[in-house]
Amino acid sequence: MKPAARKVAGKPAPRKSKNDSQAPAKPEMPAQLSQGMSLYDAAGARKYLTAGERDAFLGAAEEGSREIRSLCMTLAYAGCRLSEALALTVDRVDLAAGTLIFETMKKRRTGVFRAVPVPPTLLKSLGLVHGIRQHQAQKGKGRGELLWPWSRMTAWRYVHAVMEQAGLSGAQASAKGLRHGFGVAAVSAGIPLNLVQKWLGHANLTTTAIYANAVGAEEKDIAKRMWG
Repeated sequence: MKPAARKVAGKPAPRKSKNDSQAPAKPEMPAQLSQGMSLYDAAGARKYLTAGERDAFLGAAEEGSREIRSLCMTLAYAGCRLSEALALTVDRVDLAAGTLIFETMKKRRTGVFRAVPVPPTLLKSLGLVHGIRQHQAQKGKGRGELLWPWSRMTAWRYVHAVMEQAGLSGAQASAKGLRHGFGVAAVSAGIPLNLVQKWLGHANLTTTAIYANAVGAEEKDIAKRMWG
């Protein structure tokens, strides 16, 4: 007869769980990868503005104040987050290079900047509305001078009002919808994903790759390049 297993003094022998023999559970996918990686919401509604919707939005913005119009143009043409636009200062409008320099907000540390090339029409609007050249010619060169000294909620209300004026509603009718629309437009135009990643301030290329899933007219434009 085999001797009985000895017990550790003062402690009962450990009991095996019924799960001990099973393979260890796979680690959960990080939240930033498992969520928000789609151009559609939970109900299947599109979350990005098409080129036509963006044009309608910009047309409606013409009816608002100059400051509201310049903010709407910046969101549409630079693909930045609303908070990044509101943090834009006069000295970070590079008229010579044709870029806007944003501090990327969704980083674990501050002081991470990216330069985004924008069309001359936006630079002209910013120059006229916010007196960029005049402020940059001064001693401080516009450092710390916000273009839109508004709260995020105030800016959100302005953008939402322009969306309504343009007859736009739904998941895509937002500042985020403009950002997604920028990504779709960039991919549709054949911009390399690594450049789109840089302009949008994405940490991972996998995040940027969602814009390759564009559908409708955008997808058709991409498909045309395959068939010539």
